[in-house]
Order: sequence, then C-alpha cells, then structure tokens
Amino acid sequence: MSTAIDIGSVTCITMILAVLFKPQVKIRRIFIDTYWPIAMIGAFLLVIFKSISFKEAVLGLTADTAINPIKILVLFLSMTILSIFLDEAGFFHYLANATLKKAESSQFMLFTYLYLTVSVLTIFTSNDIIILTFTPFICYFTKNANISAIPYLVAQFVAANTWSLMLVIGNPTNIYLATSYNISFIEYSKVMLLPTLAAGITAFLVLWLIFKKQLKKEISPSIEKIKISDKPSLIIGLIHLGLCTLLLVLSSYINIEMWPVSLGFAVSLFVCIAVSKLIQKKKLAVLVSCIKRAPWQLVPFVISMFVIVLALDKYGITDDISGFLGINNVIYKYGLSSFITANLINNIPMSVLYSSIAENLPLSLVNRGVYGAIIGSNIGAFLTPVGALAGIMWTSLLKKHDIKYTFADFIRYGIVISVPTIFASLFVLDIVLK
Repeated sequence: MSTAIDIGSVTCITMILAVLFKPQVKIRRIFIDTYWPIAMIGAFLLVIFKSISFKEAVLGLTADTAINPIKILVLFLSMTILSIFLDEAGFFHYLANATLKKAESSQFMLFTYLYLTVSVLTIFTSNDIIILTFTPFICYFTKNANISAIPYLVAQFVAANTWSLMLVIGNPTNIYLATSYNISFIEYSKVMLLPTLAAGITAFLVLWLIFKKQLKKEISPSIEKIKISDKPSLIIGLIHLGLCTLLLVLSSYINIEMWPVSLGFAVSLFVCIAVSKLIQKKKLAVLVSCIKRAPWQLVPFVISMFVIVLALDKYGITDDISGFLGINNVIYKYGLSSFITANLINNIPMSVLYSSIAENLPLSLVNRGVYGAIIGSNIGAFLTPVGALAGIMWTSLLKKHDIKYTFADFIRYGIVISVPTIFASLFVLDIVLK
C-alpha cells in the first residue's frame, strides 16, 4: 500500500515540476513533452514493484465498461480530429478575422465578439484546438494594432475553458467523468446548461471589470482579406461535425455508445476527403497534417494515470479520500476539491482519480459528485498552468510570440476570475440537481 502511495505521489510531483521547469525535451529534431513519459514510468514502476499486477492492469484497461479508457480516448481523439480538420480548412481563422472586422474600431466590441465567438466554437468543437488556433491570431493582430494582447488572450483562454462545460464533448475531462457513469449526451446537456451559463456570464463580467480601462482606447485595425480556398472540403467537414453531434445527441435513444459514433464520422471524413482529393488529383496533405496535429500523447498519459488510479483503488486509498470528503454538501466538496486537485496533478489525472472516488458515494449522490468534479476540472484550468494541458501548451505558445505572461500573472488573473466563476456554477448546479 505504501509503495503505491509513494510511487503515485512522486510521479505526480515530478510531472508538475517537469511542466513548470522542463515541459519539453529535444531529441535530435523532435520535441517531446515530458509529462507523459513520467506518467508511463510511474505506471511501469507500480507493475515492477507489484503494487498492481500486469494482468490486473490489462483487465482494467480492457473491461467492457463505460469507464474503459480506450473507449474514452477514441471518442475524444475522433472529435478532436474533426475540429483539427476544420482548422486546417481555415474555418477558425476565417471566423476570427470576421470577428475583428465586425468590431471596427471599438476594443470593447472586439473583446465581446471574441469572447462570444470562442465560447460558441468551444461548445461544439475542442477547447484545446480553439485556444491553439486563436492565440497566434490574437498575438499577430494586437502587435499590428499596437494594443495589449493580454485582455484578449486571457478572455479567449477563460472562454474556452468555461463554455467547454456545456456539452460532454467539450473537454476530455467531461467525456471521462460522464461516460464513466453512463451519463448520456442529453442528460448531461440538460443538467449543465444553466451552470455553464452562470459560469460564462460571471467570467465575462469579471473579465470586463479587470480590463475595462485597457479597452477604452480605440483602434484602427489592419484587416486581412481571408478566403476559404477549398470550400468543398470545408462543407464536408462541417457536415460531418454537425451530423456527428446530432447522432451523439440521439445516441442514448438509439442505444449506441458515443465512441463508435465519433470514430465512424472521423473515418468517414478521411474517406470522403481522400476521395475528393484524388478526384481533384491533389495531395492528401491536409489529412496528414490532421494526423500529425492530433494529441496522441494523451493515449500513454491517460492509460498510465488510469493504471496509477487502479493501484490506489486496489488498496482502498480512493475509498479513504471519499470518506474524508463525506456525503454532505457533495457538489461543493467535490467541485472545490477537484478544482484544487486539478492544479496539483492536472485535470485529466484528476478526472481519472475522481471517477474512482465518486464510486463510494450513495447512488442518490453520485451525479452530484460527478457533475461537481466536471465543473472543477474545467474551471480549474485557468487557475494555474498546471490545471490543464491547454494551459501548458498555451503558455509555451505565448513565449514563442514574445508575450510576457509569467506563472505569477497566470495565478493573479486566475484566482480573481476562477473563484467567483466556480462558485456561481456550483451554486446553480446545486439548484438544478435539487
């Protein structure tokens, strides 16, 4: 038991230190993120020291249950690839430029339109992809307009990690926790609609109060003329995303799991685009780019963290944590503790951990704990860079664009915005579930 705790703790601490001080290593011409190899080493050590047997790990990973991490990864990666394809087709860049054009000379209107655009796109696509797509656009635009990039960068990061609460596909943590407890697409959406609105409106109001002085200055933006070069491919991509989302909504009624639905549409998209490009006698570069950009590192990371949690669960450690949290004020306890835990070990392993912790709740309280943890996993992402992989990638991207945004800056803005946001969303969730 002590070995499992020691290895699990050292793995998480080492992973956090790596994220803060050495997020990547370069091997020849290849850059490798350090967090997932550390997680893999931790999982291997648990097997080597017999805290969990290889057979137990394999059985846990291949069990025909909703908590199966392979199914969850397939669902997330398939939806992410659909989003990446739309980005490759220029859809997000086009919308970002249209947002800039609509705002004209008003920074406040630009700030508002940007927040709304990111929010809507995040609901139906991937929050990580939206962040990585809009960040370079904001950096280039604000530099040319000679205005501060910070209000817009913080706004899009907060919007992406707040409105990702709305649908189960908005964040891998939503997918993991919801599917672990067989929460359907429709059921999830019904419960999370109002808490997401509360979180989104609260976050926007706090953002406006923080940055209102900086947004008074008028601007004369230099607007690019952006055209979609391959409209047929974009239409195919939008149809696939739309139909996939619709079928996910209906999946609980037609008794189909969500992961084969998303996988089927991702495969269909690749086949349709490949046929289209071959007919046009063009290369398949866009599909190759989609494959390269997909977050494959999540596969070893999630599987490794799942093995670590299996070991902790085997020795009753997750039971102890559940006992410590108790059964009173479950929404607030699970929401706030997951919010903090996400910033200690990252929100993906936190979700794996809390999926096991919530099993010990009485049946009538399980959903309260699960939804509370989902809110904590999303809102926790903008407290510190450790909170989510998006934060790690985002801060690295800012450095490449020479934007000064330190760890202290992240926390300073994060505390002011995240605390009222999470309390607002948990308060409304409590009302909804009563």
